[in-house]
Amino acid sequence: MVKNFSFLHVQKLLSSDGDASLGLDDYQQFTRATDKNERSGIEGLDFALLGLFGETGSLLSELKKKQRDKDAYVSYQDSIIEEFGDTLWYFANTALHAGINLSVLAQRATSSLGNWSYKGQADATTFAALQNPKQQLSGSSTGARFEQQLISLAGKVGHLLEDFSAGRIATNGDVLSADLVEIFRVLIAAADDAEVSLDEAAKCNIAKVLDRWPINREWSPQFDEEFDEDEQLPRQIAITFKEKNIGGKQYVLQQCKGINIGDRLTDNRIEQDDYRFHDVFHLAYAAILGWSPVLRALLKVKRKSKPEIDENQDGARAILIEEGISTWIFNYGIRHGYFKNFQSIDYTLLKAVREFVKGYEVEERPLWQWEYAILEGFRIFRELKTQRGGIVTADLNTHTITFETLK
Repeated sequence: MVKNFSFLHVQKLLSSDGDASLGLDDYQQFTRATDKNERSGIEGLDFALLGLFGETGSLLSELKKKQRDKDAYVSYQDSIIEEFGDTLWYFANTALHAGINLSVLAQRATSSLGNWSYKGQADATTFAALQNPKQQLSGSSTGARFEQQLISLAGKVGHLLEDFSAGRIATNGDVLSADLVEIFRVLIAAADDAEVSLDEAAKCNIAKVLDRWPINREWSPQFDEEFDEDEQLPRQIAITFKEKNIGGKQYVLQQCKGINIGDRLTDNRIEQDDYRFHDVFHLAYAAILGWSPVLRALLKVKRKSKPEIDENQDGARAILIEEGISTWIFNYGIRHGYFKNFQSIDYTLLKAVREFVKGYEVEERPLWQWEYAILEGFRIFRELKTQRGGIVTADLNTHTITFETLK
């Protein structure tokens, strides 16, 4: 059996100066701690295999896009490292479900690679030990040799799925072990040919996974924690949404402590979609992310004591960024039934949101908080849509947003 996972050990490695290499079995146990597979052990092997096959295909897709778009594909290096990391996760997790230590597979995979200067089988316990120490793993190649290795990798993974589908794995565990060794051997060779560090890829993968699915959910201090109370977002914000018909047109009015705030809103669209209730999303961002330049402007709590913060974090461009995100995600949500009964959101959407806010303080918020904020915002939006108004309270201390019907 694989040894117990040390989350603190992995966290230490991630925060180090990069000299310490990540242990293979530590990383494998990380996949156990972050596995969303509802079935454990060999019963969950099919799900892991689907993921491994899919991520191998994503590696091939990244190379294809780079060869097609050439210099126009500027994010290739980051993307190829990310895809190597995702492939490693599913490979390690597949071995975990099979009950095989990743370090054992590594020793077997490297023992027959006599053309490389390895320290020996006993040292094949870290990712750094898997690759040629003389090689400078600092870039991402698109050469013919790398292409051949990826095609070979796809073939090896395909052979594993064929063995699984034919039932050969269920009747003979040595078949699975042999397939995994062959895959690992080609994966290591492909990383070397691509000049990609598997150690870096695995560490980046850990950071990525924890960004989306943290083992422990921890909240950072509020962005305005050190500012005077007059320049802080109120820690409890209750907004009343009232829908009224004025001149034959539906409007939403918003009040905070009985005072009208902002403009009366329509959908600003020929086809009505209740976007006039969209300020609920700003409340969700404030409650969960501690961020909303829009609400700062409406509630007049911009951080004017620090002009650079006032201009760059609370200014017009930041407000436009937040409004743009709200509109874009709203349109996405419409196409997905307002996220009703959704427990998660497409990772691609969350990554795009992160790109959208790059350069602003909220960039540091993890993706799981963005996902939570979006889902909670839509949950309350659905209430407003059904009840045609209500009282929405954002609590920045508890990171919650609640709904109350109008009396």
